[in-house]
Amino acid sequence: MRRILVVSVTARGRALAARLPYDAVHGNLAATVRARWAEVDGFVLVAAVGACVRIVAPLLGGKDVDPAIVCVDDGGRYAIALIGGHTAKANALAHDVASVLGADPVVTTATDATGTVAIDELSGFPAEGAVAAVTAAMLDGRPVSVTNLLGWPLPPALTRTLEGLSLPVDNETPHIIITDQLLAGSTVAGGPDPRAETLVDGGVPTVVLRPPTLVAGIGASTSPPPDEVAALLAEALAEAGVSSRSLRAIATIDRRSREPALEALGFPVVAYSSAELAGVTVPNPSGVVTRAVGTPSVAEAAALLAGGLGATLILEKRTSKHATVALARSRGPRGHVAVVGLGPGHGASRTPEANVAIRTAQVVIGYGPYIEQCHDLLGPAQEVIASSIGDEVERAREAIRLAAGGARVAVVCSGDPGIYAMASLVLEEAAEDTTFDVDIVPGVTAALAAAASLGAPLGHDHLMVSLSDLLTPWEAIMGRVVAARDADLVLAVYNPRSKTRDWQLEAVRDVLLERRLPDTPVGIATDVGRPEATTTITTLAALDPDLVGMTTCVIIGSSMTRVIGGRMVTPRGYRRTERQRERQCDHDTPPVEHSRR
Repeated sequence: MRRILVVSVTARGRALAARLPYDAVHGNLAATVRARWAEVDGFVLVAAVGACVRIVAPLLGGKDVDPAIVCVDDGGRYAIALIGGHTAKANALAHDVASVLGADPVVTTATDATGTVAIDELSGFPAEGAVAAVTAAMLDGRPVSVTNLLGWPLPPALTRTLEGLSLPVDNETPHIIITDQLLAGSTVAGGPDPRAETLVDGGVPTVVLRPPTLVAGIGASTSPPPDEVAALLAEALAEAGVSSRSLRAIATIDRRSREPALEALGFPVVAYSSAELAGVTVPNPSGVVTRAVGTPSVAEAAALLAGGLGATLILEKRTSKHATVALARSRGPRGHVAVVGLGPGHGASRTPEANVAIRTAQVVIGYGPYIEQCHDLLGPAQEVIASSIGDEVERAREAIRLAAGGARVAVVCSGDPGIYAMASLVLEEAAEDTTFDVDIVPGVTAALAAAASLGAPLGHDHLMVSLSDLLTPWEAIMGRVVAARDADLVLAVYNPRSKTRDWQLEAVRDVLLERRLPDTPVGIATDVGRPEATTTITTLAALDPDLVGMTTCVIIGSSMTRVIGGRMVTPRGYRRTERQRERQCDHDTPPVEHSRR
């Protein structure tokens, strides 16, 4: 999680800061920035740009170490990425702040302004070397040569950009090298070499991209010294001649997965059971290790398992007093599909997890309006595939095809991906395929957003039902509505009406009226989270289907639901009322069968 601090100095600035989902400090701007400079990943400074420049200028140390700086004016009109556009993610932070405040993001980096791929912003490919010079060549449309020493698949957007540059290539052409191996003047095991900005290949400006090829397997005793483990890993990387920036994970046995010494290394930790590790053939099995933890190898076996199919050891296990380490190289990237919920509309209702999943994807796939809904998260380094409504199966299959080839894919959905959206379809299509990973990133679903805009109608038991009979027989839908009616549940109705399905909501209203009072509250929420949002509270008897469309969520109350102070409320406490006693009598009436017209 990134650490972002908002600093304000005026009353209006303080009010803006309170709207942002970050820690906030109100008071002395200069003193706060100086005191917290090394503690945070980014600042949002609600102040004039000139004042911000004078404050941060003496503190700047380099684009690889400075925090992101975003300035917001006191009127909340602009969010300006001032420092750290790409490397410190100030551009992304400016978009996030603008989305919450309803401001305009101001981003001036050349690649963003022209829609060119930023070499230092490619997800999963840290860049070293003459980034500025090579980027300038790409911006000018001049040729850039590529040496892919590992044959590692490149991000689709970079491939597309390079193919579009002018040819031919000659000995003075700027150069991109894709490798995890250490080169003269490039990254050492402990981190980036400050001289890497001047890295050249025979006088030619050169950038080295570090693909996520490596996994370190680590075995350790209980509570090993963190310094010892870190030193052993650094020595192993140096001996293998590879960069720590290509290290994507630490792998170990499950009983060591929460060791502070491993977590302190700063990489994701992947853990396996002793049975899983014992199934891996390794060059240096140990009887001592078998007797201790039930597997002949931890470091080598874990590295190979985490490296995936076809992984090879590039460094067999090395030992220190309390730990062992081995390094494995993957054959290719492990693909990933994130099925992401965007929430009901406004960017402020998206979760931080959703923002990260979309920004770090190489390919973003979705229904056209949903792509537009997250356009502020998309950059030129990403391939975007928009499709029409009704193409859900094709979207799922394309995402799976790309992930099986090693790509990181985000499938975007409105609301929550697991509720009448793409999550179940992607999981069905993926079936038992284990060549890539699938994550479901939740979002604020339509029923929750609609309920919040209406009051608290879902305060007690409720049921969500979709009236779309394109994939579900109408008889099954109506059977669920009748069951909810008889169980006295609040109904949150999705897909209530469209141009071609204009009778279903009326049918639902009529069947509910057989057991519910005519004055039962009903909420109609349309385009929630968008500027054109509208809400109406009416009654079941007065429910007018003509007020409802495909972007509407209809919430129909139970016998407990009432209107309090103009808001629709279903109390959490279950108290017997005249309405409930009347409803109890109605339960003696036999239900009426209903079928599709």
